[in-house]
Amino acid sequence: MISLNQRLRSLVLTAGTVAAAAGIGAAATFNYKKFRLRLAENAAVLNETLPIHSQWWRDHAKEKGELLYVAIGDSAAQGIGASKPNRGYVGILADHIRLSTERTVRVINLSVSGATVHLAVRDQLPRFVKLDPDVVTIAIGANDIALWDATLFETGIRQIFAALPAHAIVADLPCFHLPHNERKVAEANGILRGVAAEFGLSVVPLHTTTKRQGLRSVATQFANDFFHPNDRGYRVWVEAFLPELSADIARRIPQASADAQPGVGGPG
Repeated sequence: MISLNQRLRSLVLTAGTVAAAAGIGAAATFNYKKFRLRLAENAAVLNETLPIHSQWWRDHAKEKGELLYVAIGDSAAQGIGASKPNRGYVGILADHIRLSTERTVRVINLSVSGATVHLAVRDQLPRFVKLDPDVVTIAIGANDIALWDATLFETGIRQIFAALPAHAIVADLPCFHLPHNERKVAEANGILRGVAAEFGLSVVPLHTTTKRQGLRSVATQFANDFFHPNDRGYRVWVEAFLPELSADIARRIPQASADAQPGVGGPG
């Protein structure tokens, strides 16, 4: 799991780069020590939301639905940084499934804040293989960048992808904007896309979509820890998923009809 100190070092670098991109002098933008302290305080406040979001998803997983949507991921799938848990990308995608199919949807969000690929294999995959989901999304790997190990990453990705149904929708890693991180992200996405192709899985362009927003998006599309997306940022994530999700729904899941018999998606 990425440590708070590792995160803070990355966040301070990011903030300084944003200031430079905006043409603002670093001294006029922030005092380093004060900024680092404020960033730590902001991160601590968001950390307090972790159990709240986790409990929210556990409670809502008990709701029945005609379709079952299962998400594998990390704090982004939990919606950390959003104003409410369901305003993260998983919640918005679930609403899209409901609207486009006119069916009720049960959401089992297996994601765990701070999860790496290795931890997803250990903690999420054993639960996932017991389910029979109608829709699956996977966005994992961003936390691997802090302590990058290409071999460990590929081993874990292969284990996850081997367990997925053919209709699962995988996202590549989002844009980190900073060159020293982007080099590792490029390697990770190359591995991810290569393994996905071997298993015939669709990969949505989360990196391209977030990179298109530009470096200044860190100031407008991220929560005040400069690490997690805010409501606006998660809507950008949804833009990456939506074309493939909509096409998949159109191919496989018919709309509810007047005489359709409701059921319950997956075991529970």
